[in-house]
Amino acid sequence: MIRIAIVDDHPLIRDGVRGWCAAAEPHILVAADHPDPTAFLASAGPDRGNLDAIVLDLQFDQRAPDLTALSTICTRGHRVVVYSQHTEPHLVRDCLDLGVVTYLSKTEGREHLIAALHAAAEVRPYLSPTMARAMSTDADDRPKLSQREREVLLAWFQTESKALVAQQLYITVGTVNTYLERIRAKYASVGRSAPTKAALVARAIRDGLITTDEL
Repeated sequence: MIRIAIVDDHPLIRDGVRGWCAAAEPHILVAADHPDPTAFLASAGPDRGNLDAIVLDLQFDQRAPDLTALSTICTRGHRVVVYSQHTEPHLVRDCLDLGVVTYLSKTEGREHLIAALHAAAEVRPYLSPTMARAMSTDADDRPKLSQREREVLLAWFQTESKALVAQQLYITVGTVNTYLERIRAKYASVGRSAPTKAALVARAIRDGLITTDEL
């Protein structure tokens, strides 16, 4: 069974998400809910424990979006699905760079949230409409990758396992998976899906992200 936690300061949102999860198929168990990231971090251990995903709002007590707390949660290995009223492209991209697996607008509702949670639990990418709009691309359909995404991609091409990538870059295997999922989502958003490692290598070479000498 998929286990998640909800972090949102609006009780109606928490209750609504809990109801959607209870009716989902496969079923999603809301193991905990918290009114803010501080409460969540205080109750959680140093790693992600038995949680498959976190549904996280970004704004609490009418303050500006809190990316510091988000960064801490992602660093602990949690697979974070941001569920926010904010849809500014730069904010979406900043969150993705911190390690968020999916970014959803609250207007996207039940269908997208449940699909995103199932994808997070299965360690596969999910491209929401909000993410698709935020991921600007060049005119020649090459997705724009961040410097860190390029580093993870090249390290994965050059090593035999994601565990070695994590060791080399001082990140967790979960974070490696997050970066690779996001890269695949960016390719999918421009109609150039790359579901396998070989497909990603081919895309990256064609787009000039890597050279054959680097492999």
